[in-house]
Amino acid sequence: MEQYKNIGLIGRVENSAVVQSIKVIKDYLLSRGLNVFIEEQTATALPNHGLQVCDHQQLSEAVDLVIVVGGDGSMLGAARALARHKVPMLGVNRGRLGFLTDISPSNLEAGLEQVLGGNYILENRFLLEVSIERIGEPAGVGHALNDIVLLPGMATRMIEFELFIDGLFVYSQRSDGLIIATPTGSTAYALSAGGPIMHPSLDAMVLVPMFPHTLTNRPIVVSGGSEIKIVVSEENHSDLQVSCDGQDNFTVVPGDVIYIRKYPHKLRLVHLMDHNYYEVCRNKLGWGSRLA
Repeated sequence: MEQYKNIGLIGRVENSAVVQSIKVIKDYLLSRGLNVFIEEQTATALPNHGLQVCDHQQLSEAVDLVIVVGGDGSMLGAARALARHKVPMLGVNRGRLGFLTDISPSNLEAGLEQVLGGNYILENRFLLEVSIERIGEPAGVGHALNDIVLLPGMATRMIEFELFIDGLFVYSQRSDGLIIATPTGSTAYALSAGGPIMHPSLDAMVLVPMFPHTLTNRPIVVSGGSEIKIVVSEENHSDLQVSCDGQDNFTVVPGDVIYIRKYPHKLRLVHLMDHNYYEVCRNKLGWGSRLA
């Protein structure tokens, strides 16, 4: 496996625990004689850090590994920004669940030692791309590692839309919204709405209705190569919202057409050698351990 020499650091600067971990990682990497770069927003929390400061574009050109310190939300934001540059990303968990962040603060230097020594697993995760058309013209483009969600916006009422998959009409629906999730996102918002857990190796996405008016509207798993088309009904009485990973939001108006497809660039996610997806699910979701 490739041994990394140029390392970028990204973290949530408003979290003091994250900042502390970044300092520890920086000192450790420099002690090994590695070249360390820091993302410009992250740098604001580390005065006198002595590192080269980069925006996302510059970081992607300068490094061969990015270490993201925080929770899954930090990894989601970094993935959307950097996936198209094909830079591998390693997560250090300073959040709550940490499905995407492998290394714990208590195992920080040992985990980094493994990865820097070439002992790691490199996994590809696909993202989704959403594009919005309004009267035949582009009205917004976004990306998501977890999910694209159609929501009511400010109104507290059901919304109406038509769903097409690969050009075929599926159904019209009245509900609180629709979640379109990747396998990565199947353990996030989609899970809380009753969707299935999908192994990250699957080339599939799941469509999960949110409180549908017709109770027979159930989650649907489709090919990862499918094109999802949502036509927002003119009967809606207010603007709606499309959310990407719960972080980037777009306003949608009645009559808009929403297209969701696989994004052509994948996240390259670094795991420790003992990474076990089922163990992660067991620990994070509180599943029962083996019987004695």
